[in-house]
Amino acid sequence: MSVSPPAVSDDLIRLQGSKIVAVARLAFGRPDTEFLCFGESDQHSPPGAITALAEALAQGETRYPDVRGLPPLRAALAEYLTAIHALPVPESRVLVTASGMAALAVALSAIVRAGDRVVLHEPAWPNAGNAARLRGAEVVALALDARQDGRFHLDLEKLDQALVGARCFILNSPNNPTGWTATQAELQAILDLCRKHGCWLLSDEVYSRLVYDGSGVAPSLLDIAESHDRVIVCNSFSKTWVMTGWRLGWLIVPEGTRDDMAEIVECTHSGVAPFIQHGGLAAVADTKTLENFRAHCAEGRAITAEFLGALPGVHYASPDGAFYAFIKVDGMTDSVQVAQDLVMRHGIAIAPGVAFGESGEGWLRVCFAVAPERLRRALTRLSAGLSTRRAAA
Repeated sequence: MSVSPPAVSDDLIRLQGSKIVAVARLAFGRPDTEFLCFGESDQHSPPGAITALAEALAQGETRYPDVRGLPPLRAALAEYLTAIHALPVPESRVLVTASGMAALAVALSAIVRAGDRVVLHEPAWPNAGNAARLRGAEVVALALDARQDGRFHLDLEKLDQALVGARCFILNSPNNPTGWTATQAELQAILDLCRKHGCWLLSDEVYSRLVYDGSGVAPSLLDIAESHDRVIVCNSFSKTWVMTGWRLGWLIVPEGTRDDMAEIVECTHSGVAPFIQHGGLAAVADTKTLENFRAHCAEGRAITAEFLGALPGVHYASPDGAFYAFIKVDGMTDSVQVAQDLVMRHGIAIAPGVAFGESGEGWLRVCFAVAPERLRRALTRLSAGLSTRRAAA
């Protein structure tokens, strides 16, 4: 007796749907909604990058590129990173990718096999864990400790226990969504633990230039890891240079491994369009956009603290890095429902905390990287919505 194959829709590898998208879909139906639910600014990409891209297109830079990245861009990234970190980053370790997400996917393809154990701290951007699951990994979440004042802490003793038998630890600092930023001492301890357990350390540093202590750059594995360590650092043009839609990122890989990892780029996205890379080359040289955008985010951070810092029933501490407010709301047990209610009743879209893992339940994420007048309008709606909710409780 023959057995019918499963329906096409059931014959797929599936990932859990984005809870942020569930909120956004409601908001799309309300034209007056203020969107603070996505990790994106409303500011413009660098004019020099736009000009460079257009000129490259006009000059016919549309053919297959070196999948490792254009040599001038690799050299510029190496020079840029060497200038801001304690250890030199040679061009031979730079691999250009089609976005920061592509960088993570390529790295995980290189180091993770089916059945491997991958540890990540959460709340966490969900794509990293899902990329590991697509490779058949067992993903183990280690919750950051949430303190009463709204700040977070990574318990190194718990990390030590979690890394037993692990193939990889995924680190994201500065962190999306919490803004937690590891200190240099914490990074050294994390690196030492990964060395101790013989596991890979995959560090997502896309928010590395968005810190608010005056340093201009967050502590990085590139300050302390040796070129032969099992350490891969991912980064992107999306946040630092306000280039989210350009889909341009890079990896810093152990010495001697770039060409092998480039083969994975070859069979996944076959390199990055050369005209986009020319735009990236112009952006790397543009320190003004970087500094202006950090100042813009710092203003948004201050405005957010003004609105939410003393709101009854809300626990919030200004983040050390990234451009999100992650707020705990007393008595909230269904952050998706609350976020949906805020859309429908108050015209404000924010991300539910549970979208970043179970440990994020009870929290909401607000992106403050938008124009000040828009941010104030949105936060007025959010404050009213949370106050109404508290009064009705």
